[in-house]
Parts: sequence; structure tokens; C-alpha cells
Amino acid sequence: MAKSKKKIITLECTEARKAGVPPSRYTTTKNTQTMPERLEKKKYNPFMRKHTVHKEIK
Repeated sequence: MAKSKKKIITLECTEARKAGVPPSRYTTTKNTQTMPERLEKKKYNPFMRKHTVHKEIK
């Protein structure tokens, strides 16, 4: 059987810690073979009540 190339990752808000509010986190999957670099997406942060950049954490 073929090995799965998808990996479950966690995205964390980058702007929340600077503002002094708890960071929001989301989980998603990514294909590590086609995207070896860290993933960045704009997601909604409910603590700041706006869309912010979320980066992949380890």
C-alpha cells in the first residue's frame, strides 16, 4: 500500500500575543510532498474579532 503524504498541522495566530489576548488555533492537513515549507493562512480570530495571519507551528 502507498504511504500517505498528508500530515495534520496546527495553525496559530501571530498577532494575538502582541495584543495580549490568547492566540486562536486551527487544525488542518497539508500534503508534505508538494508543500514542504510552513503554511500561512488568513483565519478568523474570535478573541480579536477579525481575520489575522495564522502560521504553522510544530
